[in-house]
Amino acid sequence: MEVIIIGGGIIGLSSAFYLQQAGYTVTVIDRTDLSDGCSYGNAGYICPSHFVPLATPGIVRQGLKWMLNPKSPFYIKPSLSSSMISWGLQFMKSATKEHVERSAVPLRDIALLSKQLYEEWAQVPGLDFSYDPQGMLELYNTPENEHHAADTVRDAAALGIKASLIDKATLQQMEPDTEIRALGAVYFPGDAQLYPNQLMRSLQLYLKRNGVLFRGKEEVTGFVTEGNKVKGVKTLGGVYAADHVVVAAGVWSRELARELQLRIPMVGGRGYSVTLENAPYKVRRSVILSEARVAISPMNGNKIRFGGTMEITGLNAPPRMQRVQGILESVKRYFPAYDVPLPPADQVWYGYRPCSADGLPHIGNMERYPNVTVATGHSMLGISLGAATGKLVGELVAGTPTSMNISPFKVERFS
Repeated sequence: MEVIIIGGGIIGLSSAFYLQQAGYTVTVIDRTDLSDGCSYGNAGYICPSHFVPLATPGIVRQGLKWMLNPKSPFYIKPSLSSSMISWGLQFMKSATKEHVERSAVPLRDIALLSKQLYEEWAQVPGLDFSYDPQGMLELYNTPENEHHAADTVRDAAALGIKASLIDKATLQQMEPDTEIRALGAVYFPGDAQLYPNQLMRSLQLYLKRNGVLFRGKEEVTGFVTEGNKVKGVKTLGGVYAADHVVVAAGVWSRELARELQLRIPMVGGRGYSVTLENAPYKVRRSVILSEARVAISPMNGNKIRFGGTMEITGLNAPPRMQRVQGILESVKRYFPAYDVPLPPADQVWYGYRPCSADGLPHIGNMERYPNVTVATGHSMLGISLGAATGKLVGELVAGTPTSMNISPFKVERFS
């Protein structure tokens, strides 16, 4: 059975991993050369702690406050694009307390499943990605966020996720290598960290050795359909016959879905990161700076990555280095010894996360074309939820019961 996977990011490669194991003939098609992308430059968090979707009460109001600050962590470029307007209206509609409460359990379940699977991957010969289960610290520096931290600990406990409030002194004991300026933190001992670049390279090599075919620099332009089945995938280079198709093309999945008459309101949320090789600075655990929405990631023993921002803009917009400057200035406020100059633009990574309109991924088989599986819209959680999504895709293609309830991720929920 021939399975064509459109997209060579973490979702596509994870899907290929489980489909190849199940005995399918798998080909991965990607519009790039598969050497970069949103799966490479991210924070590398495996984070069951992230059970709150992007669409939350207050985010729209806060976003409007940030609009005039070129260094702010959240920005939506005004646009008359119908797809952007559609996404924005649905996003505002989804940003409710009730939606957050409904989303917590499915986000928890898929994150816990993914962590379990990554732990299994870490034992697979040939897969190497510097998996580190040290936990995460979410630092706060204002009384308002201290109250929010207490609420987070309470909500996490209700979901069975371990979390605790720690004061400034305990925080400094846990991270003794540098001075930290923070009132305290939430500690999530169940979170983990990996090195995304290493994961992606390792997965590609592993899959190639095990017979998965890769077709890079081929842009998918359409599909060959017959009745209620997709029989082939059209690219600029030709047509690939398929018994089953997996659409896992990140932010470009929206246009591919439209070719199949499926509506997925989704935009590209651009994020930036700066990575120091052989870094003179050290943190022992993953860190989030609450007020600044900045991530600090220790990676592969001697590297440290600073990342952040959610910039909703066009996919061809030039990078805004002021956003990167804002990230580095925020790091300095919490870690005064960290003197990280703004690097040249060619040393800054940026990529587009596929942001769904309600902050939940789209995972499932299409109703119109049951031999098409969609797996996209993971926002900032692509790496974290990657292994689990691949496992679910394998089960959906095989027609076997899924490892968890995926009804909240229904692909037609906006159609």
